[in-house]
Amino acid sequence: MPSPLQPVPSPSQKPAVANQNAYIVAWFLCLVFYWLQYSTRSAPSVMVGELVSAFGLTTVGLGSLLGLYYYTYSLCSIVSGAAVDRWGAKYTITFGALVLATGTCLFGWGNEWLAGLGRLMQGAGSAFAFVGAVYLAARGFSRQHLATAVGVTQCAGMMGGAMGQSTVAWLIHGVLNWHFFWIDTGGLIALVGVFIFFLTPGEHKSATAAHRPVGSMFAPYRSVLSNPQSYLCGLCSGLLFLPTTVGSMTWGITFLTQSWHIGYHEAVMRAAMVPVGWMVGCPALGYLTDRIGRRKPVLLGGIVVMALTVAAIIYLPGNTFPPYILAFVLGVSSGAAMIPYSIIKEVNADEVKGSATGAINFLVFVMSAIASPLFAAFLQHLGHGQALTGVQFSQAFSFGLAGIVLAGVLTLFLHETGPGARSGG
Repeated sequence: MPSPLQPVPSPSQKPAVANQNAYIVAWFLCLVFYWLQYSTRSAPSVMVGELVSAFGLTTVGLGSLLGLYYYTYSLCSIVSGAAVDRWGAKYTITFGALVLATGTCLFGWGNEWLAGLGRLMQGAGSAFAFVGAVYLAARGFSRQHLATAVGVTQCAGMMGGAMGQSTVAWLIHGVLNWHFFWIDTGGLIALVGVFIFFLTPGEHKSATAAHRPVGSMFAPYRSVLSNPQSYLCGLCSGLLFLPTTVGSMTWGITFLTQSWHIGYHEAVMRAAMVPVGWMVGCPALGYLTDRIGRRKPVLLGGIVVMALTVAAIIYLPGNTFPPYILAFVLGVSSGAAMIPYSIIKEVNADEVKGSATGAINFLVFVMSAIASPLFAAFLQHLGHGQALTGVQFSQAFSFGLAGIVLAGVLTLFLHETGPGARSGG
């Protein structure tokens, strides 16, 4: 999921052409960082049984443990954008990668307390990946190619989310123990962090910027959070993210195996089609909004398709549609959740656009952090500690469907900010 986008520097601020290649190399390494962090976010969904057994947790306990990721991710979404502006990419991104690496290793240790600490560190470190990639892309690519670079970055994350389910499921059931998966992945992330440190160009920040009070970094958020449209954007996007962050990436495989009675490996492949759909939907719906010059029609269209798809998943028999179709369509249509990221930047002043994206990221993931344990508790209440049935999953996922409908209602109150709009609203 994106972290705060950084303002694109003007041509006069661009580094020398000879230095741009170094920034592109650093951007590619940060792309790997972003890919790996998305894999660690989605990987727990393929090892629910192993985690419950290893930590001795209930369904609620596991949901709460996994949800810790979103608390620190949301908070550090605000910190990361301000930090990379203040201290530059070399140190800030490396710090984020090493925090993620440490948290990933701790999660695989097999101890519940260390796993909780590790999940918190995973969320904190992951928040630096996307912001770092966009920051480096803005310095390595021209304006004409920057949007493409950002789109490639987002697709890399979605690919990591898909592989965090499909590939990891294959690895932990035949190649290596789930403990070693986390420890080995942590080592790989640390290695990427070392490469980022040595290959990212150093930046000379002005003495004034270096000695500003730390609190001054967050001053732009005062403007963003005093705008009611910012909250509407955050609520709308957050409600549209829940079916993927809490639904597909956490409980999707359990739903498919216990409700649709699909084999484990087949369930993994179907759930992985959601982030694959994101890889298509995010850039395609974004391009469509630019093409027609309006945001709200595309956002509402995505919401309608998303609601119909979720309704089909939770209320119709599993064999109603061909395999993979519903998951892929859900992923494509939920790409509409990214459109409020554009709107919030356009309803706020130019000088706070980066902070605007940090604010919406914060709101989105706070909602995921709150919803994750609540959803797990509701599932446990419905199942009374027993294996869940299709009826119980339908009851629980109905709240997600209601959230999508609510997002559609909130969209009606958003200002139309597309270039083709004649007037607001």
